[in-house]
Amino acid sequence: MKSENRDLAEPARRKRTDEIVDAIKEAIVRDNLQPGDRLPQEKDLATRFSAGKSTVREALKSLEVQGLIRTRTGPGGGAFIEPMSESRAMSLMSNFLFTRDLSIANIYALRKALEPLVAVSAIEHIDAKGFEQLHQLIATYDHEPVDDDERWNQRMAELDFHAVVASYSDNVLLAFICRFLQRLLKEQAVCKDIYQRPEPVARATGIDFQYKLIDAMRRKDTSQVENIMRQHMQHAEDAMLKLEASLEERFMNE
Repeated sequence: MKSENRDLAEPARRKRTDEIVDAIKEAIVRDNLQPGDRLPQEKDLATRFSAGKSTVREALKSLEVQGLIRTRTGPGGGAFIEPMSESRAMSLMSNFLFTRDLSIANIYALRKALEPLVAVSAIEHIDAKGFEQLHQLIATYDHEPVDDDERWNQRMAELDFHAVVASYSDNVLLAFICRFLQRLLKEQAVCKDIYQRPEPVARATGIDFQYKLIDAMRRKDTSQVENIMRQHMQHAEDAMLKLEASLEERFMNE
């Protein structure tokens, strides 16, 4: 019995392919390889990692599926470092969350914590072009939409406002997470249902928060930027949850 328990406690042995995948990733970082650089040939990798060519080939295929390399055949071919786009990285994360029970409250729990931080981190870097972008976005949704298409574009522009703020952050990870949360709001089925509703959306308070945020960022008032964004996120969550409850009530009555 003790032997059985000990066997159950032992971690599963990793596949040799997975070990080589990790080793190649470490080599890419260690050798400072950049997008466009070519990896060693399969036979050289096989020698380097004491593995068969088929195992190395499988490891390279795994890296290609992950979007980290691209393979080319023919003269001058091989495996090349591929720059992963932010969109692809977010798509992979979205796929992970696809079957999870993700709620609007889940998303805003993070937005309320992180959006104030990313706004503060953008203060020293946002420029006149950035402020102009923010004003142009507000102009997209500071009036009632004329049709369903404009209504949808307005809701997307509201989220794009925060994407622009995040784009000026000096914290790459923080900015990425904030933009990912904004993307989730665009993609979640319940959010799409909310955004497509024909009922008028009261935006005056949210827009007021955004104008105050722009002013505080211009003045480089860190505490005000953080405070305004925190209030803005709370207001946005309250509005979304209220619309979600209204949507559910309508569904139950139909």
